[in-house]
Amino acid sequence: MKVLRFILQKEFRQIFRDKTILAMMFAAPTIQLIILPLAANFEVKNVSVAYVDHDHSTYSKKLIHKIGSSGYFHITGDPHSYKDGLKLIEEGAADLVLEIPPGFERNLVREGSQKVNLSVDAINGTKASIGGAYLVAVLSDFNSGLDVNIKAANSTVMMPSAKITIASTNWYNPRAEYKYYMVPGILVLLLTLIGGFITALNIVREKEIGTIEQINVTPIKKWQFILGKLIPFWIVGMIVFTIGLMVMYVVYGIFTAGSLLVLYLFAGVYLVALLGLGLLISTFADTQLQAMFIAFFFMMVFMLMSGFFTSTDSMPDWAKTISDLTPVTHFIKVVRLIVLKGSGLPEIKNELGCLAVFAVVLNGLAIFNYRKTS
Repeated sequence: MKVLRFILQKEFRQIFRDKTILAMMFAAPTIQLIILPLAANFEVKNVSVAYVDHDHSTYSKKLIHKIGSSGYFHITGDPHSYKDGLKLIEEGAADLVLEIPPGFERNLVREGSQKVNLSVDAINGTKASIGGAYLVAVLSDFNSGLDVNIKAANSTVMMPSAKITIASTNWYNPRAEYKYYMVPGILVLLLTLIGGFITALNIVREKEIGTIEQINVTPIKKWQFILGKLIPFWIVGMIVFTIGLMVMYVVYGIFTAGSLLVLYLFAGVYLVALLGLGLLISTFADTQLQAMFIAFFFMMVFMLMSGFFTSTDSMPDWAKTISDLTPVTHFIKVVRLIVLKGSGLPEIKNELGCLAVFAVVLNGLAIFNYRKTS
């Protein structure tokens, strides 16, 4: 244990001696956690709509006014023809083009129906589908509020048909704000980036500056060396996680609904697994550049396949299998469940088991793969 204590002293001195690493580990995640959730917002607002009004009637003007005042759409222009409207989509000035045909008001009053043409820019599939659905909902609401439909409904002598009314409630996120979903995920991602990259460069740096040869001729065991590298960054990671929780509460008003003790338990096990991955990468790489590229490869997989942006349930089976084999997937799920839903250990104990397996396997491989020559 005396040898392990010497390694820990060396690592802490090395960490606090390098001011750049300190800034990367503490200041950078804090600033990013404050800024990124403001930009990483997938709510569809300010959809640009161009309308082609061939009718110029009272009803068509009411419809355009209702669309513009709905809060979701921004009227960008009123081209003279449908062809000119498509040009606005091609130029990126409009997301939707609504074409109101001639005789719009007359057909609504006399025949009770009228079709309109809606063209959607589907390059951004999410914005196209949600924006189109919003506009269809506005059209439906406009239709139900027409004078002719109200009079017809009031003049009927038939018994009203049965209707089912749905009253919905948003649990765990009452106002359905996207930040409550994104902020915990961004916190996990930043913790992953900091822990994964810095530990991946750790042993490689020893190789490049030549101190690894001095360590190899000492009687230190391989597990002691790996443990000495892991503990300092585990402590740093827990501090970064604590700062992130404070930022989450102070800046965004998000406080953990569940147990903080359970949350820190998962964070501690996850950091052991993540740091084990970084140390395993550093045992394979010979230069810091190699370690950075390998770590970047894994970080991209973690970001895109962890459920951070999209739900893993919507992935194909092969992608879902890969997602389940990454520790960050389980930790993002756990953090969201504890922070937003207040889940306890009995509900998420399987995720804890998965993270524990990752921690044992990755650190075991790092110890096994570390080549110590004495």
